[in-house]
Amino acid sequence: MIHLSQFEAVIFDMDGVLIDSEPLWKIAMEEVFHSLGSTLKKSDFQKTVGLRIDEVIHFWNIQENWGVENERDVEEAIIVKMIELISQNAAPLAGVIETLDYLRYQNIKIGLGTSSSNRLIQVVLRELNIHSYFDVTHSAENEAFGKPHPAVYLTVAQQLQVSPNRCLVIEDSFNGVIAGLAAKMKVVCIPEKTHFPNPRLSVADFHFETMNEFLLEIQK
Repeated sequence: MIHLSQFEAVIFDMDGVLIDSEPLWKIAMEEVFHSLGSTLKKSDFQKTVGLRIDEVIHFWNIQENWGVENERDVEEAIIVKMIELISQNAAPLAGVIETLDYLRYQNIKIGLGTSSSNRLIQVVLRELNIHSYFDVTHSAENEAFGKPHPAVYLTVAQQLQVSPNRCLVIEDSFNGVIAGLAAKMKVVCIPEKTHFPNPRLSVADFHFETMNEFLLEIQK
């Protein structure tokens, strides 16, 4: 059982938690990667869920021997495609707005810690019209290491001026769950529905099928 009184802040991941963007990432990556001669399918991207896009590109560049020297150009092409897709398809996942409203009502600080770039953070927050809810937003692109390294979550906690052990993280991926746990935070896992079930997600402290289930729990 989650007692909200134990926490001063809730830190959200973005992709797959606030917005159903994982399918959009798969579309963007498949399109751009295929232009490089890749034979990857959307199902292959399960292996790199939760990583920063630069790390995803580097991983597949080596795995598939693309021979791409300037990975930044690949990253830019994917981000441009993502901005287009998000602008056309943006909608908050069920329960997100209600949960943000409730946390605000309870005077809980709200943070965002994501592997996505600052540009995509701004697009998502603008398109969902939820920017005003967040006290701090931070991208792992500003850290030396992305998730599963805890840096992005530790920085958010520091900027919120809240001790890590008083933070609750909401995640959907294994790499994200590990990042939250490594930051010494409690972690809620709400698995992203387009991925194959991952038994390793059981390491999270709390598990819910939807954000609405999580909201009902913290309202008890």
